[in-house]
Amino acid sequence: MRRHNIQLDKNGRLRHFLTIEGLNRKLLVEILDTAESFSGVTEQSIKKVPLLRGKTIVNLFFEASTRTRTTFELAAKRLSADVLNINVAASATSKGESLLDTLHNLQAMHCDMFVVRHDRSGAAHFIAQHVAPHISVINAGDGRHAHPTQAMLDMFTIRRHKKDFAPLNIAIVGDILHSRVARSQIHALTTLGVNEVRVIGPETLMPADVEALGVHVHHDLREGLRDVDVVITLRLQHERMRGALLPSEHEYFRLFGLTEEKLALAKPDVIVMHPGPINRGVEIDSAVADGSRSVILEQVTHGIAVRMAIMSMAMSSHANIEGEIT
Repeated sequence: MRRHNIQLDKNGRLRHFLTIEGLNRKLLVEILDTAESFSGVTEQSIKKVPLLRGKTIVNLFFEASTRTRTTFELAAKRLSADVLNINVAASATSKGESLLDTLHNLQAMHCDMFVVRHDRSGAAHFIAQHVAPHISVINAGDGRHAHPTQAMLDMFTIRRHKKDFAPLNIAIVGDILHSRVARSQIHALTTLGVNEVRVIGPETLMPADVEALGVHVHHDLREGLRDVDVVITLRLQHERMRGALLPSEHEYFRLFGLTEEKLALAKPDVIVMHPGPINRGVEIDSAVADGSRSVILEQVTHGIAVRMAIMSMAMSSHANIEGEIT
């Protein structure tokens, strides 16, 4: 018997957005197309559409974040929603209240959506299982598990430059072991049907079972970069490391840091991406991060349109939102 996907309603529409895993290509393309329709909103003099007017969205961040929380807040406000940012460090959970009691209190205030970031894998899924039927949950990053909205804004950025996913060879470089972004990117890229996904990094930062995700593993950066169309570099996740997994940051940069000289092995029209925050001189050289092939700041810009798309799709699946994108 096929297991029900909690992210989808009975008609197969997005209700929660917790992970890319288990979603089909049609739905991912729908997210990208909807984001495309929102991309012009940020360039208008009045940067708002009325789709979520009267709705209340709560940013519930149990982990520090600036860029992700800001883009979620901007996305919600551009959909005309009311936004509440909960300071978890000063909330009742820090005084001993359980997570479920906190959620039930927020529900009693008639909120409509929770955007959740948590350091524990599965936290967003747990919350989605316990919220009232009229509430959607968006995962803004949970432990090592998933960061699905980051993956979709990355897919949006790739499609803007490369148009068709099918012929692409894409390399993800760095700390694959601790990266929730890498996992979501791999699921998105394989679902969208790219030709080849390569993961490149030291053996100590590579999950033992990563090949089961359908990727090719490289421990030599130069070998892995040959003829790729897209390079995605990742931050070293020091906060999640246990023990000495690297000799030094200097040695890591020598072997796996992206420089112009190493990038020359990729295709001439390669684009360089990074989910941020970047550590210059550790995973990427400034000449590459600021160079003509870098689309890192475009990723930040696209994050707003993609999050607008996901929020509006999740809410419309059970709220019958009326309105048009103008």
